[in-house]
Amino acid sequence: MVQDISIYGLSVVWIITFVLVTGRYLLFAGVAYLIFWVWKREKLQYKRTQMEYPDKSKLVNEFKYSMITMVLFSFVGIGIFAAKQRGLTHIYQDFHSKGWGYFVFSVVAMIVIHDTYFYWTHKLMHHKSIFKYVHKVHHNSTNPSPWAAFSFHPLEAVIEAGILPLIVFTMPVHSLAILSFLIYMTFMNVLGHLGFELYPKGFTTHWFGKWHNTSTHHNMHHKFYNCNYGLYFNFWDRIMRTNHGSYTTTFEKVKARKPSELLLAKNESLRSA
Repeated sequence: MVQDISIYGLSVVWIITFVLVTGRYLLFAGVAYLIFWVWKREKLQYKRTQMEYPDKSKLVNEFKYSMITMVLFSFVGIGIFAAKQRGLTHIYQDFHSKGWGYFVFSVVAMIVIHDTYFYWTHKLMHHKSIFKYVHKVHHNSTNPSPWAAFSFHPLEAVIEAGILPLIVFTMPVHSLAILSFLIYMTFMNVLGHLGFELYPKGFTTHWFGKWHNTSTHHNMHHKFYNCNYGLYFNFWDRIMRTNHGSYTTTFEKVKARKPSELLLAKNESLRSA
């Protein structure tokens, strides 16, 4: 049934959407930052992809642009809401109409579609005629923190948000399936910008792990720029041969470190000082 909504109603929806998307960002990025960059910083130092830490000014910049992204994501959200009210989307509410099987399939399909969408739009944004106008803001973080997960130029934020309209206008998806997809996306995005490698040794050469990206994979993208474009999976980087040549060796180098080695190095540094 077609339903009209007033400007006031849309404003309320925008505020609610902004609170929800911002809350999701603050929850995932904030918890990751507090655990790995504050609380367990020294204890988990040996898991760092890049051993040094960025200046605080970089973290402030990441947070500022991420909040701008949240504003723009919220506008996309109310656009989808208004379209749904007019029956223009394929979002459905009756869970039993399609069942559990399709629900799970739709979540997996959204993740796979997003991975493909991200790889090709990401690679396009690295074109020399586009990069400085759209993607350079994100790459100001050459050694990113969890706060960089959504640190985009406004034009890039619009491109990144484009995946959701593409999905809801082309395939049936339950509201809870969309929520599941957004939670997964946020978690993996923060993990990619964590700066600490949590996957086990040998993950990048394991029959399963080699198809899934790691924190090291995306951290190297920020450091070297023209490589490692994938988001969740390593499929497109393998097919297009855009993995950095030393990705696996860098990952294994990080995983080969032991906490005791860093502690010894720290003690020797203090003695020499």
